[in-house]
Amino acid sequence: MLAKLDDLETRLGELGRVVVAFSGGVDSAFLLFVAHRVLGSRVVAMTGRSPSMMQVEFEDAVQLASELGVQHEVVDTHELQRPGYVENSTQRCYHCKSELFDATASWVAATVRAAEASVVVDGFNADDLKDYRPGQRAASEHGVYHPLAEAGLAKHEIRCLSKHLGLRTWNKPQLACLASRFPYGMPVTEQGLRRIETIETWLRRRGFFDVRARLVNGNDDYVRIEIGETEMAGLLDRSIRVALIEVARDAGFRFVTVDLEGFRSGRMNEGLNVTSDGVEHLNLVQLQRRLRDTSLE
Repeated sequence: MLAKLDDLETRLGELGRVVVAFSGGVDSAFLLFVAHRVLGSRVVAMTGRSPSMMQVEFEDAVQLASELGVQHEVVDTHELQRPGYVENSTQRCYHCKSELFDATASWVAATVRAAEASVVVDGFNADDLKDYRPGQRAASEHGVYHPLAEAGLAKHEIRCLSKHLGLRTWNKPQLACLASRFPYGMPVTEQGLRRIETIETWLRRRGFFDVRARLVNGNDDYVRIEIGETEMAGLLDRSIRVALIEVARDAGFRFVTVDLEGFRSGRMNEGLNVTSDGVEHLNLVQLQRRLRDTSLE
């Protein structure tokens, strides 16, 4: 792993000036730390502020950039004004990343002098190459560089190195855009995003680590909770259950269900078979599973 860290530092050192797409998650925090260690004041952290990012995560990103002593810029993004994002096809992440990188490019063009041209880098890692990532196409179209993936760094290695370097994010839960809690084909709305955020924020503040509150297509009354397998016992506490039901009802849900399979990253991409042209295909078994996951529990 240390050899890969050396490789990463070499790659970053060759870039001159960089703008790090910074969400405050494990990967982008690690990348920002290493980039700042190598390039110093030639690094800018860029965070997109939008309804799809939990407020507590935005605040933590601001705090972390301050702790690292890095110049931090915030750009407002407007995914909900993009029809391709709102309609929530399997290409939603492409539209989300396009909005982020458009906003980043606009900031760079308006702020950075031509003589100080910057390379935009993000936290895309080697493990991301194994999953369906339509946002990668948007990054490619905007010339975004992926130094973590180029250095061959996988998620578990990034966590280990983050701990080695003293980063408090080394054991941070996996983050994802709140829109990922909408089943594909269910339109993304700001109200829905806020309902999800209310429940997930409440659960995290009570110590739950891996948390997702997923909507059910075709029925706004239901929310399906995913919790890490080792954490499920925590939901057996009656006081937690009663309080969670109350929070969910305040958020507009009548029924709360718990997925007994537990939390799995990339859950919404299970069953997808996407060809190189970005077209999705489903076989019969996959289609049956998709229908099960999006039907009333």
